[in-house]
Amino acid sequence: MKAFVIEKVSDLNDNPQLLKLIEVENPVAGIDEIVIEVRACGVCHTEIDEIEGRATPSFYPIIPGHQIVGEVVDVGKGPTKFNIGDRAGAGWIYSACGNCEFCKRGLENLCPDFKATGKDSNGGYAEYFKINTEFAFKIPENFTFEEAAPLFCAGAIGYRSLKLANPENKHNIGLVGFGASGHLVLKMIRFLYPDSKVFVFSRTERERQLALNLGAYWADDIDSIPPFKLHVAIDTTPVWKPTIEVLKHLLPAGRLVINAIRKQDSDKEELLKLDYSRDLWLEKEIKSVANITRNDIEEFLKIASQISIKPEIEIYPFKEANKALIDIKNRKIKGAKVLKIERKDE
Repeated sequence: MKAFVIEKVSDLNDNPQLLKLIEVENPVAGIDEIVIEVRACGVCHTEIDEIEGRATPSFYPIIPGHQIVGEVVDVGKGPTKFNIGDRAGAGWIYSACGNCEFCKRGLENLCPDFKATGKDSNGGYAEYFKINTEFAFKIPENFTFEEAAPLFCAGAIGYRSLKLANPENKHNIGLVGFGASGHLVLKMIRFLYPDSKVFVFSRTERERQLALNLGAYWADDIDSIPPFKLHVAIDTTPVWKPTIEVLKHLLPAGRLVINAIRKQDSDKEELLKLDYSRDLWLEKEIKSVANITRNDIEEFLKIASQISIKPEIEIYPFKEANKALIDIKNRKIKGAKVLKIERKDE
């Protein structure tokens, strides 16, 4: 099969064709596993973090990608909920031990043996993908493959972020950064908290206009001051400045949830600008999102299906995976980016 691989850590700006397209053996389903013929795979900033070394893969070469959807073409021995031809998908959680303290508490995302799809295992920038059946999910019928792909990370991790932020209806909710995850969170907020005002902080006019079109109350640059203070905020940016800036706008007892695997070290001097009395005093909170659980994906897919949360998507041919990543790095974003993998007979 054809697959894109990361061969080493490098700066994507220095080598815009860093992902290498190669031929590898097709995966074969083992016990309790399925093989999915990949029809679409979402493109995430985490892939850039892997390429540039902020989230180092467990081995090289590795196939990235963790928003994977397609059709089941091979089922291994053992009980399974899947049949050949079923539409199936997988997200960031590739496996967890199931036996540790965290797994038993429903926090498998914190499992010390947590393995991430496309980072600790081969992922979905490929024609085929293999995973244990317990970590795969059926795709709601009211989504195309391209629409479904972002649900498995941008949507599900956005849903977890919103749960951790724990807003109430009529609260002022801030979204810091407005890419693939942010626009789906805004759609969730509009349904779950219909009387809340959403304030979007983004550095690009394209993202701000999309936010307003989707129902945001206010959208402006990260340096701007919103007309009202915020009860909660969710930060999805890869840098420190927006994190520090939004703390200034939280109400007492406000909560900031950071939804990012890594922050860039190049701007860590921004941390020195943190002012305790202004930014953290009066019981403000900062909480991080770490990975994702199967329950997050299952709950979000159900909500997305019921209220038809359709992501705004930009589709790229499979061969243009490098271009999709460069466009994300350069903030050429409007919703979620998706690689479309054609069938061999198409």
